[in-house]
Amino acid sequence: MRLTNTFLPVNKEDLAARNIDTLDFIVVSGDAYVDHPSFGAAIIGRVLEAQGFTVGIIAQPNWRNLEDFKKLGKPNKAFLVTSGNIDSMVNHYTAAKRKRNDDFYSPGGKAGFRPDRALIVYCNKLREAYKDVPIIIGGIEASLRRFAHYDYWDDKVRRSILLDTRADLLVYGMGERTIVQIGDMLRYGGDIKNLTNIRGTMYITKDLQHVSDYIKVPSFEEVSSDKKAYAEAFKLEAQEQDDIRGKTIIQKHGSEYVVQNPPQSPLSVEEMDFFYNIPYTREYHPMYESQGGIPALKEVKFSITSHRGCYGSCSFCALTFHQGRVIQNRSADSIVEEAKLLTSLKDFKGYIHDIGGPTANFRHRACKVQIERGTCKNKQCLFPVPCKNLIIDHSEYLNLLRRVRKLPGIKKVFVRSGIRYDYLIFDKKDEFFKELCQHHISGQLKVAPEHISDKVLKQMGKPSRDVYDKFVDKYFNINKKLGKKQFLVPYLMSSHPGSDLNAAIDLALYIKDMGYTPEQVQDFYPTPGSLSTTMYYTGINPMTGEKVYVPKTQEEKDMQRALLQYKLPKNYNLVKKALIMAGREDLIGNHKNCLIPNRPPKITETAKKAKKSTSPSKAKK
Repeated sequence: MRLTNTFLPVNKEDLAARNIDTLDFIVVSGDAYVDHPSFGAAIIGRVLEAQGFTVGIIAQPNWRNLEDFKKLGKPNKAFLVTSGNIDSMVNHYTAAKRKRNDDFYSPGGKAGFRPDRALIVYCNKLREAYKDVPIIIGGIEASLRRFAHYDYWDDKVRRSILLDTRADLLVYGMGERTIVQIGDMLRYGGDIKNLTNIRGTMYITKDLQHVSDYIKVPSFEEVSSDKKAYAEAFKLEAQEQDDIRGKTIIQKHGSEYVVQNPPQSPLSVEEMDFFYNIPYTREYHPMYESQGGIPALKEVKFSITSHRGCYGSCSFCALTFHQGRVIQNRSADSIVEEAKLLTSLKDFKGYIHDIGGPTANFRHRACKVQIERGTCKNKQCLFPVPCKNLIIDHSEYLNLLRRVRKLPGIKKVFVRSGIRYDYLIFDKKDEFFKELCQHHISGQLKVAPEHISDKVLKQMGKPSRDVYDKFVDKYFNINKKLGKKQFLVPYLMSSHPGSDLNAAIDLALYIKDMGYTPEQVQDFYPTPGSLSTTMYYTGINPMTGEKVYVPKTQEEKDMQRALLQYKLPKNYNLVKKALIMAGREDLIGNHKNCLIPNRPPKITETAKKAKKSTSPSKAKK
């Protein structure tokens, strides 16, 4: 592995310096240009470049005019359009629909460099600039909005984003192999209108005569007017996201159909190694230096992606629809070589911030059955209990961490990308757990129980409370034996479907027993493509057909959130109101078991300082 000294062309001067008249592909991205394998636009651009294509990038074009979209000319093959690493609406708005003031993927971390619904805006501008140019859309916004979908910000069902962008093709999931196949077909004279059989893609058609062996899901018209039809559509779509048993999916929109070809096959270890060994500069483009750089790079610059995919299947996570349930991993040798490369960077301080993926301790396929039959259609690997076929083994990951931490120049290797604690606690061997605590944590471990009410955890697709309690006990026992005083920082979520005020109060009492107030809690955010979002919109769990309670009013959401931080003086009135509404006045008073006193505490300067100083280091088991 080596570093390249050049970025992809971003202007006509770059083209002249490379003696390029016209580019084959131009990537248009809603993110600033960071040439690092954690940024989708960079990976796709570099993968195509490695195949011999000329590639340029237009990062965060000014969508108020056409000039930025024309600055690299018209591509020979296609424009490749992405809104960036995050859906543009999620990037812009909080769960309370308030506009964010920052954007870590933009210069100086400032908001305002991309439009709402960036994918649609960019594609419409490109059509205006070049009427007949082929357009291919991809990335998270395209992937999770590829079917008719509930949109939280409009509070309605929107059409497939293919219809609103009028793109020729949509690439869903992680698209390296897909874009290489598309590039090869276009290289040899293929017409993009005829590229209708590539796995991992989606297109629009009015004629289904050429399509066979497909599943038709309820139409846009049906799902936008009937919540049961919406739930049915989601279930059918979710069940077919497997490369072995998944079928073509068709959804009618008016007189047209959107057609999803089956998912791409998982990348091989050799392919993963190749894509990550491409010589990226691993820097943001120098044009951003005067604006303060790109903050998002700081989070990943000294981290290493070891694998993709997740079979945890949390309801609120859309990974099943994007990266898939099958783990695709790099070789240990490739990861070690990248670690060596990081030690050569001028600003490396000796710390690898992370080696992991969506879930750090998932390093291989869940079971051998997946190799021949694919993922199970109506069964999860870990929920509600681990499948008997699940391979629970941390040995390969542990050996990898050992190799990296022994490298010259490396002081510490952290694991920060999330540990699936149920998978960890079900491992009969303690070796990995002990070394995790001894070598790979800096004072505290972040985990995601999300809730403790079993009725809420059931809808979240998370393990029951007793599993988390066993993990907590074991974590502190191991640290005690190691002579380490390390703490747990649990991620907690309010207002998830299934959570009523009583469930939120149960969680508040659990927090009280923990002995500290969480600095941050997450309101449930109905983002496109997730099972939880379907429950939020329909009030139905589509996988079981059962009705689900959904906190919808902002007042109830505010109360549930306040309960998770009941000690904060500013939350007193909301907490009191919630307790009264739930008939839990027994928790109001001066008794040690109460959550809040009879009268609100005064918000003093001392209290404000105490709020700022509250930290997990004060937590009790």
